[in-house]
Amino acid sequence: MNSLINRRASRIARLALAAGLAFTGAKAALAHDFTLGDLTIDHPWSRATPPGAKSGGAYFVVKNAGDTDDRLISATTEVAETTEIHEVSMKDNVMTMRALPDGLVVPARGELVLKPGSYHLMLIGLKEPLLKDKPFKGTLTFEKAGTVEVTFAVDAMGKQQHGHGGHHGH
Repeated sequence: MNSLINRRASRIARLALAAGLAFTGAKAALAHDFTLGDLTIDHPWSRATPPGAKSGGAYFVVKNAGDTDDRLISATTEVAETTEIHEVSMKDNVMTMRALPDGLVVPARGELVLKPGSYHLMLIGLKEPLLKDKPFKGTLTFEKAGTVEVTFAVDAMGKQQHGHGGHHGH
């Protein structure tokens, strides 16, 4: 009888361990931050695009824990022929978008936020539509910290912020 109880207890313990590992793996897959020196790139994401779209946008937050400013100077992605750093602004009720060839400052002990309707990466010449839940790879280059490879999650079309509560939640 004790042997049967011990085997059942052992089996339950193995199942609990497997479930715990599966949960930990799923949580790790969702929490996709990337670190480069003092910089943390927080939850890179994009929106799905309709078939035939020639461009898209990509967004993320860069947190700088260091004592000196850095600068995002360029980006590339596997899904677009060209990836540019852009700014959207409003003047006299007219929205304009322009490339920022000098990049964007990531302030010391601060953060740089790329989001819809503001600073963002412009994905130009999409090689294929961006599909919900089909992530893609990219590379971000910073003036001081160097280069880091990241993975962009892809949310549904029309999403204003990355799912799971914006850039803070996963």
